[in-house]
Amino acid sequence: MSTRPYDLVIYGATSFVGQILTRYLLEHIHVGSEVSWAIAGRSERKLNELRNSLGSDAKNLPVIVAHADDEVALSGMVKSARVIVTTVGPYALYGEMLVKSCALNGTDYCDLCGEAYWIKKMIVKYGNAAKESGARLVSCCGFDSIPSDLGVHFLQEHSKKQFNAYCTEIKLGVNAMKGGASGGTLASMIEAVKAAKNDVRLRKEMGNPYILCPEKKDLSHRQVSVRGPVFDQDFQSWSGPFIMEAINARVVLRSHMLSGMPYGNNFLYREQMITGKGFKGRLSALTLSTMLGLFAVGVFMTPTRKILQRFLPKPGEGPSPEAQAAGYFDISLLGKTASGEKLEVQVTGDRDPGYGCTAKMLAQSGLSLAFDFDEADREGGFWTPATLMGDKLITRLVDHSGMTFNLK
Repeated sequence: MSTRPYDLVIYGATSFVGQILTRYLLEHIHVGSEVSWAIAGRSERKLNELRNSLGSDAKNLPVIVAHADDEVALSGMVKSARVIVTTVGPYALYGEMLVKSCALNGTDYCDLCGEAYWIKKMIVKYGNAAKESGARLVSCCGFDSIPSDLGVHFLQEHSKKQFNAYCTEIKLGVNAMKGGASGGTLASMIEAVKAAKNDVRLRKEMGNPYILCPEKKDLSHRQVSVRGPVFDQDFQSWSGPFIMEAINARVVLRSHMLSGMPYGNNFLYREQMITGKGFKGRLSALTLSTMLGLFAVGVFMTPTRKILQRFLPKPGEGPSPEAQAAGYFDISLLGKTASGEKLEVQVTGDRDPGYGCTAKMLAQSGLSLAFDFDEADREGGFWTPATLMGDKLITRLVDHSGMTFNLK
């Protein structure tokens, strides 16, 4: 039985997503109940303001002050918790010391990071320490990449039941989504582009679909991404690139590697935006591809990046509660076995993907880490949502977070 005073510590609780997450937890978990939790961040004033804004139910909610670069304060915070849930990004700028502290002190950890090159760096630097201490660290516990990672897991479990075989090819298509761009996600993307621009070797590494599998050096099967307008025969629709594939596909491939390659050495996975049939669908796919291409070029070039940053949402900014409630996402995954059997799964969420849904996914990931496993159930190391939490997290998301996972 853990002697640590807190089951969960929410680090970065005053960030935009952190505030949504904190309010969500307060609705589901009363302060002083059987679940002990605290909020944390770098500003005591902002943390107290957040606690006061939550009403009388939160008056006894503990507050912990720790800067992202204060190793002593972070270590004290980490040692007080069974699980750290962090929203503090871009993680390449602010995340390493917290990961290091969790890995060294045997504290479980989950985050919203979508920065594949940074996650790979953390795996290489602190993977052995996490295994030795028993710390289980899980990145990408928001819209990137839980719907993709758990969607593939859900589809493959049903494929095994129905066909006694796993699918060797899976395509994810985003049928519809509504929500504002995340300032934190955009900041992380911009930091990644800046890092790649300054390091040719890193830029090449970022293009490797197996970047999150540094433990297995021989993975080289070619993965095909949608870069422009494509008519997909399986979806019977035109499609264009899905910007989140850059992290989602890499997480799915890491899950496959960690599971022992059960889908085969030639497993194929790709993601795309579904834009519809006919001329209108093709035009939408072309427009999407062009806009994403222009955005990528604009972010890569320093002068245009500085101009874009004036108009893009900044970390800490986001849509109103009404806009979050009006948001949603609807995703389909199509799987095909080696002998041709087909299976389709639908994954949906009932809030803005980058904020409302993401906050609930991260909260339930933290709770799953804290309560769904004994320490002996999973060894320490860097995991993915599917390989560490799998079905138990799906159950939590369906029961408490407005998500669905269904066979079609």
